[in-house]
Amino acid sequence: MSEGRRLTDYLVHIQKAAVDACGFVDGLSKDDFLSDKRTQQAVIMNLIIIGEAATRVMDGYSVFTQVHAEVPWRSMRNMRNRMAHGYFDINLDVVWETALEWLPALQKQLPAVRLDAEIKDRNDSGG
Repeated sequence: MSEGRRLTDYLVHIQKAAVDACGFVDGLSKDDFLSDKRTQQAVIMNLIIIGEAATRVMDGYSVFTQVHAEVPWRSMRNMRNRMAHGYFDINLDVVWETALEWLPALQKQLPAVRLDAEIKDRNDSGG
């Protein structure tokens, strides 16, 4: 565990960033999104947060990620790397589709995953 964070902390970061990103595009058309740099930046930043937290989970809790292989850990990390390192080549169509389709699906997966993480954290702390 790095920085004293628990598994559930990273999952909370992922969930909050997914909720925030979806909230930023809620009610927007694709054209509105493509013409709104502020919203683009906000969504991209939340995708980076999701990917960074997913990377921490993969690095620190690899068995957990194998147990929860239904969660696209690697895709989250890869998207983060693409956003952070290929910044000038970001495909806004992909960002839009991610916020509209992929993040809501992720949000549906997270409650059960977080429950398992809470149990793991309790067991790891001896409680």
